Amino acid sequence: MPVTDPISDMLTRIRNAVSVRHDSVMVPASNVKTSIAKILREEGFIANYEVITNNSPQGTIKITLHYRGKDEPAISGLKRVSKPGLRVYVGKGEIPRYYGGLGVSILSTSKGVMTGKQAWREETGGELICYVW
Repeated sequence: MPVTDPISDMLTRIRNAVSVRHDSVMVPASNVKTSIAKILREEGFIANYEVITNNSPQGTIKITLHYRGKDEPAISGLKRVSKPGLRVYVGKGEIPRYYGGLGVSILSTSKGVMTGKQAWREETGGELICYVW
């Protein structure tokens, strides 16, 4: 069955895996999802990610989750903002800070997928994909 919102599907898979304390989760691959996984790794929310191509045109992304201490996940929450039915765009002066800077907002800009802080530094706006905290 086709997925209507692949990014939301990725975030839901990560949220479900964190809630049951899995070590890793598999997600169908795409360039945007790989960029989001890269940002999550750079910000310390996941341990690592790996794109696996098993002779299939799409491939999969294996996301290794990061836990602090014994069982405390690095990801407390994920929230999809812009959806296929209602796109949310922000200008360069409207980029939100989530949880007073403790969370990360992820944007899709004309310069690629980046965090809200990076977009603010480069003075560019774009589509607000999600918040991670």
